[in-house]
Amino acid sequence: MKLTPKFALLAAGLLAATSLSACAGANLSAEGASGAKKLVFIQGVAGDEFYVSMKCGIDAAAKKAGVTVNTQGPAKFDPTLQKPIVDSVVASHPDAILIAPTDVAAMQAPLKAAAAAGIKIVLVDTTVQDPSFASSVISSDNTGGGLEAFKAIKALNPKGGKVLVVSTDPGISTADARVAGFEQGAKADPSFQYLGVQYSHNDPAEAARLVSAALAKDPDIVGVFAANTFAAEGTATGVRQADKQDQVKIVGFDAGPAQVKQLKDGVVQALIAQEPATIGTDGVEQALKAIKGETTEKTIQTGFKQITAANLSTDGAQYVYKSSCQ
Repeated sequence: MKLTPKFALLAAGLLAATSLSACAGANLSAEGASGAKKLVFIQGVAGDEFYVSMKCGIDAAAKKAGVTVNTQGPAKFDPTLQKPIVDSVVASHPDAILIAPTDVAAMQAPLKAAAAAGIKIVLVDTTVQDPSFASSVISSDNTGGGLEAFKAIKALNPKGGKVLVVSTDPGISTADARVAGFEQGAKADPSFQYLGVQYSHNDPAEAARLVSAALAKDPDIVGVFAANTFAAEGTATGVRQADKQDQVKIVGFDAGPAQVKQLKDGVVQALIAQEPATIGTDGVEQALKAIKGETTEKTIQTGFKQITAANLSTDGAQYVYKSSCQ
């Protein structure tokens, strides 16, 4: 049908409006596609100086890259508390999640499902049973750190003796690796008698009770490796309650303010410090590569540093964890 001039003008106007609308939609779409990428960091436990230090590295790397990061974490290192956070975050569909899984088994399915939903997953610090879905797995050399802890106790007790490990819970990849490293060193040295590992369930009071009981059974214990922050805190209390400070040498893992104070006070003789800020920086870099479709490093291992009273104010100072990023 041939249009009259009046209808032709109307049609032309409608066509122009439609074209402008389409162009505007295209521009909005392009703007959304090129907007800042959204990353979420899910800590193992909120407020812990190790994860605070990791957050500092993440925030610095994110700011440099022009991306936003939202940080969340459970009140305790507990998969029943972390899983609901993961589910909520997945529902908001960020571009990537950086997460320290609180259990190798319990967090496997939720994180695999998140990856299947198109969210890039980077595991920082801890891992899961099968991390093949993750773009990258970044952690300290925890086995090497455990072996370093044994070397520290050996240096403090060159004649050997009975040694014990106090860890948090079985099934936490990092802690299990630290125990394995210490055990490897202790069993290879016939001058030491390895008494095994006991689990404090991340409770300083339980760690203190375990150490008190161990010293009652074996009063000649010469060294204890405390595989995480709360284990070290409770171990120091147990040794003090048994009045064995001069005999039992304690090596702790991690270097938060509380642990550093114990080191200064002579309650703990050495600390094995990780590099959480480096883990965070590497995590952001790998997440952004994954989002862009670039090749990522599937496994990254960061180092550790033995801190003693002798090097605390020199080359060990930079390894002390932060309470805030200010």
